[in-house]
Amino acid sequence: MLLLPAWHSATLGSAARLLVPGRAAMKNSTLQKLPALAINAAAASPLSGQMFKLILLFWGLGTLFVAVNLLGGLARLSWISARSTPVASGEWRQTVRGICAQLGIVRRVQVFECDNTASMPLTWGMLRPRILLPAGAMEWSAERREVVLFHELAHIARRDWFLQICAELACGLYWFHPLAWFAAASLRRESERACDDSVLNGGVGASCYANQLLELARTLKNAHRGWSAALAIARPSNLERRFIAMLNPNLNRCGISRRAGLLAEVAALCLLLPLAALRLPGQNLSGKFTGTIFDISDATVPNATIVMTNHKANTVDMTTSNAEGNFVFKALPAGEYEMKVLKPGFAVYRAPQIALEPGRALALTAKLEMGVLTETVDVQAEGSAKAPPSTETAKNQKPMRIRIGGNLEAAKVLTKVQPVYPESAKAAGSQGTVVLHAVVGMDGKPLFLQVLNSQIEPELARAAVEAVSQWRYQPTLLNDEPVEVDTTITVHFALLP
Repeated sequence: MLLLPAWHSATLGSAARLLVPGRAAMKNSTLQKLPALAINAAAASPLSGQMFKLILLFWGLGTLFVAVNLLGGLARLSWISARSTPVASGEWRQTVRGICAQLGIVRRVQVFECDNTASMPLTWGMLRPRILLPAGAMEWSAERREVVLFHELAHIARRDWFLQICAELACGLYWFHPLAWFAAASLRRESERACDDSVLNGGVGASCYANQLLELARTLKNAHRGWSAALAIARPSNLERRFIAMLNPNLNRCGISRRAGLLAEVAALCLLLPLAALRLPGQNLSGKFTGTIFDISDATVPNATIVMTNHKANTVDMTTSNAEGNFVFKALPAGEYEMKVLKPGFAVYRAPQIALEPGRALALTAKLEMGVLTETVDVQAEGSAKAPPSTETAKNQKPMRIRIGGNLEAAKVLTKVQPVYPESAKAAGSQGTVVLHAVVGMDGKPLFLQVLNSQIEPELARAAVEAVSQWRYQPTLLNDEPVEVDTTITVHFALLP
């Protein structure tokens, strides 16, 4: 998971977002910085939201049931161990030490005798393993004592109890999947057979071992119920298969070599790494990304071009809005996108961060602003130019919001008065560029003329203002109604050599 791509569950992810509103609110707060409103379509649907909640609730109930059952078994084991009597017999302790040395167990193993005469011998615990024996076990024969202890200590040497608890936890998370239960049951059966092989490899005869197991299963009645969190020696559910295996003289009961185990681990790694890195196209596709393009007057804008750019994946996807101003991307790859909306006559709309998640639908509304009119005028005259002064051209001011519709007719200059180069400026060798900002009124007259670059020669600025103030425009028509628009006019004054 640290090195390879992760798999995402769209269903559980959406349900978790519904139950953790803080994270969703934080994510929405970033979207509110954009000049548009992003809406989670899945969360906006009451039916979808209820379905996600029911799925998560149903899964949580199943997991809780398995967890309570496991915790209850562990609690009962602890309670019985606390009420049990430690075995102090020298013969039992000597047998335990001999088998531990044979199996390579260095941990201290405790043996207890409980007060129930019908309980099955079992083992549990990881750091401090314990073996629980039924009442009356001190009267067992030396043969049965060796068989039972060898089997239970083989579980401890193999750390089977810890692995079985991990399997139970996996069943709790994936209780709805039948293969999880099948794998846990198979793990339990294989661990019992492996311990049977350890007993037989320790020198116990197969027929003697089978007789002892059969006698334990016949006399100890409650082995199949009760302490599911422990490993019992003779569960009736798989005893027949164990008898068949232990009485088969042709089976190879030796463990695999270190070389074979290493090769098996490498083969499993070579198989699992490509599978973990594999990502099906359906896993990485987001849900529908839809939206509507509006103008500032809340009228829809048809035939606008919507461009989605993923800079990390270096992909560009485009579509256009229909007659109602709606657009749709059915299935874009999940990731972060930059969104642009292009429409002639309107300013370019930009949304720098649109996060599309796998399987999650998203809806967005975008509002377009009026584009800025620009005009450029060149004024030339004969004369000797001096070195141009240091000028700083101000940035174009952002056009004010106006009531625009999808039917836009741009303004046009009807009367343009050419600026006159001032004589004093020619004599002084002054030249440069005057940048003017104005508002074209609904009557076509330029209003609020303003010089944006204050470092320009005043005479040049005055000449530009006097000429531009006499210009006349055809008003901009929005849905057949005149509106005011911003304009930027650039006047170049240059002296010819």
